[in-house]
Amino acid sequence: MLRSQDRILTTHTGSLPRPAALTSLYVRRSRGEAIDATELDRVGKAAVRDVVAKQIAAGIDIPNNGEQQREAFFLYVRHRMSGFGGGWTRRVFADATHYPAFMAWKAAHDAVNESVSNVGSVPEAIGEVRYLDRAAVEAECADFRAALDASPGGFAEAFMTAPSPGIIAAAMRNAWYDTEDAYLAALGRALQVEYETIVAHGFVLQIDAPDLAMERHMSYQDRPLGEFVGFVERVVATINDALVNVPRDRVRLHACWGNYEGPHDCDVALPEVLPAIRQAKVGGFVLPFANPRHAHEYRCLKDLPLDDDQVIVAGVIDPLTNFVEHPEVVADRIELVARAVGDPRRVLAGTDCGFDTSAGRGRVADDVVWAKLAAMAEGAGIATKRLF
Repeated sequence: MLRSQDRILTTHTGSLPRPAALTSLYVRRSRGEAIDATELDRVGKAAVRDVVAKQIAAGIDIPNNGEQQREAFFLYVRHRMSGFGGGWTRRVFADATHYPAFMAWKAAHDAVNESVSNVGSVPEAIGEVRYLDRAAVEAECADFRAALDASPGGFAEAFMTAPSPGIIAAAMRNAWYDTEDAYLAALGRALQVEYETIVAHGFVLQIDAPDLAMERHMSYQDRPLGEFVGFVERVVATINDALVNVPRDRVRLHACWGNYEGPHDCDVALPEVLPAIRQAKVGGFVLPFANPRHAHEYRCLKDLPLDDDQVIVAGVIDPLTNFVEHPEVVADRIELVARAVGDPRRVLAGTDCGFDTSAGRGRVADDVVWAKLAAMAEGAGIATKRLF
């Protein structure tokens, strides 16, 4: 995994805007409609090529495939693993229940565009969970590599995402295994296939684990903090088991409080969970520091320092607002994190979360997304001059 050796490198968290035609196919499939698999493949590959070119234009150093060939950052596993079916509706975020007017506003906004829901009609585990065939992830990696090879200019490095076993266990609830630990173990074994395949193709693996913070105000909203921390510890242990064959320096872990615009005043504080998250055997952490609820928590990187061989991808861009951050603001945010870490070479600039984590649910207009990423690259340049 690259460091910001001579300058602040830029990356992001994963999902990027999908074209309307691709989103429509995913929405129709999620409703149980028959779609043309050949057309989905064609549109998906074209979307990958498009986001690779746009990342070059925006100045991204460490890009990905934008998760274009998945309908959502974790729901896609139902097409690659056995054992999932049925459906259920997730609990409402604890913060939202305190604000009825906000809930009505959010429902109205969510109904504006067609999208793939990651809370309603979510599949359950109703049988043994196994990875069926690595052909799908192999093809996804090959398509991304082909898009990179066809793009002029190139990149410093590239990454691909895969979900944490914890977010699947929480969102795609267990209706089969005797215990949560047994379910987590099965998910870890299945996800190990994706983790190892992504790294074998030469990409950095990013594990998306919003569960490590978000589930405090969702699944664990009525339970003591200690029980939630215990959940985090079990998930991290499962991740470590799944990474047994993956070099630590080829993995970064993303944790967050949920990629939704809301009060977030029931969020767990980062210092309360970071000690457990730090037990992950990874080379870097992707953490949000741009949003108004957690921007101050970069300070805990000084109080709870990471290992010397680990890096921080600092969220300096908010993926939920159509404000285009001023490059000077971006630079200031990078500098604050660099001072807390104590070494700018261990800091990369990134986004708080993805821009379209479930197809059609992004809050930022497509053209604004690319302007925000370009502003991040410009801000990283300013920070480089100050820090190096």
